[in-house]
Amino acid sequence: MNGIWIEKHRPREFKEVKGQRDIIEKVKAFVEKKEMPHLLFSGPAGTGKTTTALIIAHELFGESWKENFLELNASDERGIDVVRNKVKDFARTRAIGNVEFKVIYLDESDALTKEAQQALRRTMESYTRTCRFILSCNYVSKIIDPIQSRCAIFRFKPLSKEEIFEIIDVVAKKEALKISSEAKEALFNMTKGDVRRLENTLQSAAVLNKNIDEKAIYSIAAFAKPKEIIEILTLAVSGKFKDSRSLLLKTMLNHGLSGQDTIKQIHQEIWNLDSKLIDDQTKLDLVDKCGEVEFRLTEGSDDFLQLESFLAYAATFSFKRKSWLKENIK
Repeated sequence: MNGIWIEKHRPREFKEVKGQRDIIEKVKAFVEKKEMPHLLFSGPAGTGKTTTALIIAHELFGESWKENFLELNASDERGIDVVRNKVKDFARTRAIGNVEFKVIYLDESDALTKEAQQALRRTMESYTRTCRFILSCNYVSKIIDPIQSRCAIFRFKPLSKEEIFEIIDVVAKKEALKISSEAKEALFNMTKGDVRRLENTLQSAAVLNKNIDEKAIYSIAAFAKPKEIIEILTLAVSGKFKDSRSLLLKTMLNHGLSGQDTIKQIHQEIWNLDSKLIDDQTKLDLVDKCGEVEFRLTEGSDDFLQLESFLAYAATFSFKRKSWLKENIK
């Protein structure tokens, strides 16, 4: 079977879902009793929200799941008309089979406008007998309180390193891949528990070679090696601003990194800097500066200009340290 690996290797049963044991136990109990409240799944991308919703539909309805399950992406269809038309039309009819309700899955529901969420709240109230809603979002704070109060809220978390390694081993076995331990570490560092990104990266790497090493992973993804980021930071805090800036530009061009990609990697590597070179207080100041730069990049500032300002800020600590030493020597 060919196709996209995120669909090919998507779990089909509750027992296959990794990393969300407590959530799966509760949801499975709802399905077994065929009694389910409205559900709200929140958490980062690639942690199993959509997969869990699809498994619920398969387990509840069996072969007739497509007739009883409506999936909508709220980021594409986010207006009030969607709730008034598509959702209401589906919700007002009874389910086919021995389950009393249908299921509507609204992915990325935090993208719905406030007006659409208010309309959705009223729809949830009106069609409770014939329909259950599963809402998924990245940020539960963007869902209005009346909807939150009507749902059982489940917070999905990024998968641990052990769970990511388990998934890598499963995919490698099914696809006849050989993946080095360094490549596994690189995959975890790059994906941070996002299974969707993990499987997409693996599929891209496997096209070139069935033997996947660390170099193959970094060449496929827009991601610099940690040691490259460490070298940039070390040059900066040592006062070698020009060298640091040149290496930053070279690294960004070589890996096709955006400003946000780079600042996030810098943020991850600050605490791995040599403690003899930079103290913990300075590291805290640099983390704080990372937050400021990331905000400015989100607002549309120039990528390299903001990153250069971060390196300049880091370099000032070297001059402050030298000045302090001169004063104390005197």
